[in-house]
Amino acid sequence: MSNALALTFPALPSATGSLESYVQAVNRFPILTQEEETRLARRFRDEDDLEAARQLVLSHLRVVVAIARGYLGYGLPQADLIQEGNIGLMKAVKRFDPERGVRLVSFAVHWIKAEIHEFILKNWRLVKVATTKAQRKLFFNLRSMKQDLGPLNLDEVTSMAKQLGVKPEDVVEMETRMSGQDISLEPAADDDEDSFSPISYLADAAPEPARLLETEQTLRLRHEGLQKALKTLDARSRRIIEARWLREGDEATLHDLAAEFKVSAERIRQIEQKAMQKMRAAMGEAA
Repeated sequence: MSNALALTFPALPSATGSLESYVQAVNRFPILTQEEETRLARRFRDEDDLEAARQLVLSHLRVVVAIARGYLGYGLPQADLIQEGNIGLMKAVKRFDPERGVRLVSFAVHWIKAEIHEFILKNWRLVKVATTKAQRKLFFNLRSMKQDLGPLNLDEVTSMAKQLGVKPEDVVEMETRMSGQDISLEPAADDDEDSFSPISYLADAAPEPARLLETEQTLRLRHEGLQKALKTLDARSRRIIEARWLREGDEATLHDLAAEFKVSAERIRQIEQKAMQKMRAAMGEAA
């Protein structure tokens, strides 16, 4: 799409606000006669008249709304469908040849539908299924070809497959997928306490990678700080701290160390207390 034409689009009504107001707004734009349409199309083609292109687009916005309504069964917001259809309309205006004797509406329908189709295929849950041309045709025609909401019988499957140029099993698979219901990830607000939604069993109880990294860094810094603090102690004090606090499951008692150093248990406690104070001061300075 040309940048020049794109400059006119912000002035167009937007379908992202109140949909009802938007529909009322586009229905107020006059429908052009064939002579008016041809004259505006020539002005845009020959003179790059942006106002002429804008009038052509405005007069056909109601057509986009009508076409978009036909795709509401795919569960996508109507406003989004309209916006995508408008893009198709603008592409059609850019490519329209007024000398071919065809009305713009007939030419634009293809572009509007093509843009909406592409949007649906990118966003709906069957996007991975509808990849080939035949599958796309099946995707967009199966819903309209079904006579009712019930499952297809064998004759209907065979008939549809023949009309659309696909295998009968493709029709069955597509119908099965289209009849499936989307499951809400979160429980509904009015669900009772016993409701069980996917979020209950999809959540990973393991810590997040960022939290794991943070924990690892914290432990490493603590270990480095502890080693630096131990180096500030004399050999006896360090031996007492290591034996009392750094041997998990095999900590020495005050009496064990008193016997080792041939002093009283009270003296060991005093040395331990002073060593702890010195270590705290060293680790505080490091931080």
